[in-house]
Amino acid sequence: MINTQQQSIPIVSDLAQHIIGSEIIKLNSEINQLISKGIHIYNLTIGDFDGNIFPIPELLKQEIISAYQKNQTNYPPADGILSLRQQVSALLKRKLNLDYNEDEILIAGGARPIIYTIYQTLINPGEKVIYTVPSWNNNHYTYLSRSEAIQIETLPENNFMPLAQDIEPYVKEAALVALCSPQNPTGTVFQKNQLQSIVDLVLAENQRRKKERIKPLYVMYDQIYWELVYQPYEHFNPVSINPQMRDYTIFVDGISKSLSATGVRVGWSFGPKEVISKMKSILTHIGAWAPKAEQVAVAQFMSDIKAYDSFVEHQREELYTRLKLFYNGIKHLHQMNMPIDVIEPQAALYLTVKLNLKHRMTADHLHFADADDILKYLLEKANVALVPFYAFGSNKDSEWFRLSVGTCAKEDIPEIIHRFHRVLESVKK
Repeated sequence: MINTQQQSIPIVSDLAQHIIGSEIIKLNSEINQLISKGIHIYNLTIGDFDGNIFPIPELLKQEIISAYQKNQTNYPPADGILSLRQQVSALLKRKLNLDYNEDEILIAGGARPIIYTIYQTLINPGEKVIYTVPSWNNNHYTYLSRSEAIQIETLPENNFMPLAQDIEPYVKEAALVALCSPQNPTGTVFQKNQLQSIVDLVLAENQRRKKERIKPLYVMYDQIYWELVYQPYEHFNPVSINPQMRDYTIFVDGISKSLSATGVRVGWSFGPKEVISKMKSILTHIGAWAPKAEQVAVAQFMSDIKAYDSFVEHQREELYTRLKLFYNGIKHLHQMNMPIDVIEPQAALYLTVKLNLKHRMTADHLHFADADDILKYLLEKANVALVPFYAFGSNKDSEWFRLSVGTCAKEDIPEIIHRFHRVLESVKK
C-alpha cells in the first residue's frame, strides 16, 4: 500500500528552520498595518529613536560627512581603527575608572555582533547559559550558539533585576552568565549590593574551577545604557566592584543609545586580551565591522570631551523628562484606583508598566485572558502600543509591559495618559 501522506522535505538547516522570529518586529508589523490605513498610533514599542526628535550630535554628523568626503571607505582593521580604540580606552578611564588598553578593545557594527561573537567565543555547543527574563534576545543568542538555556524569571519587587540567590543553584553547570544593567526592557539597574553578591558568587565558582583546571565561568555584562542613568541611581559594573572580575568579564558597550546613534552602528567590547583576540578572529570572518568612515568620525567626536559630555547630559535630560511625565501620569491613575502601576524610571529610555487587567471585563463584556488581549484592547481603543514582557522571554501571563520614549514628543504625553485613563475607566473589576 502506497502512503499518500507526503512528508515535507527540509530545504534549510535545522538552525534556520526552527529559529524564532522577533515578537517586537511582529508587533510593529501589525502597528504599521494600522498606520497604513490612516490610523494614528502612539507607538511606544520601539527601543530606538526618532531622528527628528532625538538627532545624533550635529558635530558627529559633520564628522561622518567629512570622513566620507575624505574617502575613508576602505576596510577598517579587524579590531577597529586605533584612534577609536584609544578614545574608548580614554572614556572608560575618565568616566568609569576602568583601565583597558587598545588591544583589549574590539570595535564592531553595534552591540548585536558583539553579543553574538561573545556567545560564539565562550560557549561550546551543549554548554549552558544563565540569563534572566525579561531580558533582550538572550534566548535567541543561546539558540544560535546551540547552547542550553538556564532561564530565571525575575520579580517586580526586585525591579526585575536578578539576585545572587536566583543564580547560585546553577553556577556549577554554566559556561556564561549574561547580565545587563541598565536593563532592557525594564529601565532598572543593579544596586551595588546586588551586583556585589553575584560577583562574589562568580569568583568563588572560578576558584573551584581553577583548582580543577576547567574553563572559567564568564560574565557577559551588557552596559550599553550606562550613560543614561538618572539620579539618585548609579551605574555599577563587576570589575569596579572587584578587580578580580577583570579576568572573567566581557563588556558590551557603544554609542547607540547615549548618542541616539542606533543606525550609525558603532559598538565595542572590552575584556581579557586573550578573549578579545579570539572574538576579533571570529568577527573577522563574519565581517560585522563598523564602517570605517563612522569609526573615524566617532573617534574624532569623542576626542572633543566638552561636546561629548554636553550631548550625553542633554540626552539624559530629554529622556528623563519624558519618562518622569509618564511616570507621574501613570502614578496618578494608580492613585485613582485604576488597574495600572509603574516602576520609577532609573535608566535608559524605558518605563516598566503594569496593566492589571487579567480576568477583568470591559463594558462591552470582553474578558482579558492574557497579555495579547490587553495589548489588542489598548491598541484598538486607545491607539497606544506597548511591548508585553513575554516578548522578552517572560511568561505570557505577565501583565507587565515596556514603554519606550525614544520616538515620543513631550507634547503627546498628556494625551496618551488621557487615553490610558479613558480605556481603564471602561474596565470592570
